[in-house]
Amino acid sequence: MEGEVTAAAVSGTHLWLVLMKAHRALARHAARSVGAMDLCLSDFATMEMLLHRGPQAVSAIGKRIELTSGAITSAVDRLELRGLVARSASADDRRSVVVSLTARGRALIERAFAGHQRVMDGTAEALTAPERATLLRLLKKLGRSAEAKLAEVDEGSG
Repeated sequence: MEGEVTAAAVSGTHLWLVLMKAHRALARHAARSVGAMDLCLSDFATMEMLLHRGPQAVSAIGKRIELTSGAITSAVDRLELRGLVARSASADDRRSVVVSLTARGRALIERAFAGHQRVMDGTAEALTAPERATLLRLLKKLGRSAEAKLAEVDEGSG
């Protein structure tokens, strides 16, 4: 029957598949958007974090944007070679290295972020503002539930 909602159509597996496909399409838009500014996604994410959160320890950046220690070090190396970020010793912990945007890096990420925001806003135009708000609320709820279930499994195995 047309329009009938089946159990399979609303299963967790089907939801995951639809989310994965949507994520892939959005990720392609994001990669193209930041690539237009001669940045890869990890470099963009690093610079975006520094733009919005200020200077950060290398380890904090890696943890926040989910990059391994080696990957974040490589990203910071690339950005430093281009004169977009600078490293300095932490005032609180000499063993820790803090990364900050240079003036050139700030100018680039401000332009890149503004362009990226326009692209991603355009990509989301298929949804009205109330639909976006509902989707955000539901995705956060789903994410919190998935995290809680992971924690339950982790607690049970420890």
